Amino acid sequence: MTVAAVGLGLLIGLSLGALGGGGSILTVPALVYVIGQDARAATTSSLFIVGISSVIAALGHARSGQVRWGVGVVFGATGIAAGFAGTAANQLVDPDVLLLAFAAVIVVAAVGMLANSRGEEPAPPQQNDAQEPARRWTPGRIGKVGGAGLVVGFMTGFFGVGGGFVIVPALTLALGMSMPQAVATSLVVISINSAGALLARAGTAHFDWAVIVPFTLAAIAGSLGGKTVTDRVPGTTLTRAFAVLLIAVAVYTATSSLVSLLG
Repeated sequence: MTVAAVGLGLLIGLSLGALGGGGSILTVPALVYVIGQDARAATTSSLFIVGISSVIAALGHARSGQVRWGVGVVFGATGIAAGFAGTAANQLVDPDVLLLAFAAVIVVAAVGMLANSRGEEPAPPQQNDAQEPARRWTPGRIGKVGGAGLVVGFMTGFFGVGGGFVIVPALTLALGMSMPQAVATSLVVISINSAGALLARAGTAHFDWAVIVPFTLAAIAGSLGGKTVTDRVPGTTLTRAFAVLLIAVAVYTATSSLVSLLG
């Protein structure tokens, strides 16, 4: 089990560091179908693994000046209350229904990634004065970020994932961030939301440290290598390959859940 946890942790960490929050969506299926945890335990383990790995990955991106800390903190803080609501809802849903809903979320994420990859083009380096308009907060932008923060917070508590595939588009569309900035800042948001959702489960959740510790350490190591991958592999290629993998995981998760529900 430890070997499997390390191998999966490296894969998750690599995708997390390369793709931002979107990479964390594989953590719950990996914990359920490879490690053998039940759905609720997997969502709890995922929050710890993804939260710690996101902090480390964010610090790695911060060295290149891509993280917008103020925006990340505001976005993350907005979703904390919704994270408590998502955690409460998690306890009321049948595990197989939870996994079936999670499969639907994976498909949405994959389709969104494929759609975005069609229009991806390498962005020219931006000067500080060109980035300045993205720093202005207007009522419309605040509303978009606040709404997205609530959605992401609920998803974090309910599914045990960071919702990076929602955060990144919100940051690029609402605040005009470049893709590298949005990916880096999304890691800050995920760290905060994961911490809030874990706090909501304090005293009631069971932590399988024999799985969580090696998985987390491997994910941290993988996340540090994720930025190297993005420097060497075209973003479009990386995004499309990962989207195809997500669809395959969603099909397997949905099929297994349906068989269990109908059986």
